[in-house]
Amino acid sequence: MEEFDQIYKTYFHDVFLYVRSLSKSESIAEEVTSETFFKALRAVGKFRGECDIRVWLCQIAKNCYYTYLKKHPALANLEEAERANELQSTDTVEERIIDKSKVMQIHRLLHDLNEPYKEVFTLRVFGELGFREIGDIFGKTDNWACVTYHRARSKIIDKMEGNHDEK
Repeated sequence: MEEFDQIYKTYFHDVFLYVRSLSKSESIAEEVTSETFFKALRAVGKFRGECDIRVWLCQIAKNCYYTYLKKHPALANLEEAERANELQSTDTVEERIIDKSKVMQIHRLLHDLNEPYKEVFTLRVFGELGFREIGDIFGKTDNWACVTYHRARSKIIDKMEGNHDEK
C-alpha cells in the first residue's frame, strides 16, 4: 500500500493534467482522476511493467474519461462537435489516422520505424502525452521529444508519399 501511495503522490498531477487536457474541465478532471487511481489501485497487481507507469495510468485515465462521457451523453456530443471543428484544418498525420482506410498503412509504416521514433510517435499520437511527459519517460528534455516526434512524423509522411528512404 505504501508503494501505491508513492505512485499516487508521484503521478497524480500528471494524470490530472492529462485528463484536464482531454475534458477541458477542472471538475471533470478531478472526478476522472480520482476514478483512475481507484481503478489503478485495484489493478496494480496486474501491472507488468511493460511500459512506463505514467503511460499505464494515462491509459486508465483515458478509459475512465470515455466511460464518463458515456454516462454524460450531452458532454460527449459537445466534445464531438469541438473535435469536428478541430479536424477541419489542414491534412495532418493525426487526421489521417482518423481515416480508417489509412489506419493500417500508418501502423505498418510505424512498425517499420526505428526507435526512438516509433515509441515517441506512438506516445504522442496514440497515448496523447505531451512532449514534457515523453521526455521524462526517456530521461530527455521536452525539446528532444518534440524534435524526435516531428522527425518520426516526417518519416511517416515521406513513406506515405512514396519516399521510402530512411533519413
